[in-house]
Amino acid sequence: MSDPSVNPALPTLVGVLGGGRMGAGIAHAFLIKGADVLVVERDDVSAEAARERVESAAAKSIERGAVDANFEELTSRLAVSTDYDDFTGRQLVVEAVPEDWDLKVTALRGIEERLAEDAYVASNTSSLSVNGLARELKRPENFLGLHFFNPVPASTLIEVVLGERTSPGLAAAAKSWVEALGKTAVVVNDAPGFASSRLGVAIALEAMRMVEEGVASAEDIDNAMVLGYKHPTGPLRTTDIVGLDVRLGIAEYLHSTLGDRFAPPQILRDKVARGELGRKTGKGFFDWPS
Repeated sequence: MSDPSVNPALPTLVGVLGGGRMGAGIAHAFLIKGADVLVVERDDVSAEAARERVESAAAKSIERGAVDANFEELTSRLAVSTDYDDFTGRQLVVEAVPEDWDLKVTALRGIEERLAEDAYVASNTSSLSVNGLARELKRPENFLGLHFFNPVPASTLIEVVLGERTSPGLAAAAKSWVEALGKTAVVVNDAPGFASSRLGVAIALEAMRMVEEGVASAEDIDNAMVLGYKHPTGPLRTTDIVGLDVRLGIAEYLHSTLGDRFAPPQILRDKVARGELGRKTGKGFFDWPS
């Protein structure tokens, strides 16, 4: 008899490389929809921290009534590890390591060499070239971008980024995965910043320049976008949530590929240099109580 908790539109054996905020959110998304999920981290301490993040999110989902399962059943399908070899047998592995090119390439190669030839690899990159990453792999047809949004449990969007060599079968499967996760797919062909990061960063950088020039306060700029344009949060508060260091990295990449309109403002560089990275450090463009 088939397990009714398993969604046939999803792979049943899923791996996630990286168990930070994004990786844990991705693991949680697949876990609550019935998949067996393995999270691989760099060391035992990080692996256990990842387990705690996923289990905490699972408990909250049960409390809200979003998941019809008990905690023990749900978490019995979660495993953590520090060994890439444990990815062997996984049908899909999502890479969720920091936005560093060399780190991404090393991670993706390490994943791919452990998987069967018909298994899929996805990157959660928010801006790096999917085509460029695919060229570093042996089976580029089995690779694409799955750009989840932070925080993953609350977000209803996943950007499906297709490379030039992504197979039509994988493109179609990825859309069905997103729907099975209860989210909406936005499908884009690989380009610098895709759709979401390119537009989101453009607005955020202009908002930063306005603060830098004394046009208005961060709070008033955000209120203008929330109240005037119905954004759920303003561009500066969103930057704090994403992380100023993450936004700086994306802006530098877009600056190098798309030109000076994406040049990072000095205020962003200064805040990152001071360690004011947003919510994760307690201070960015706003103060975040611990």
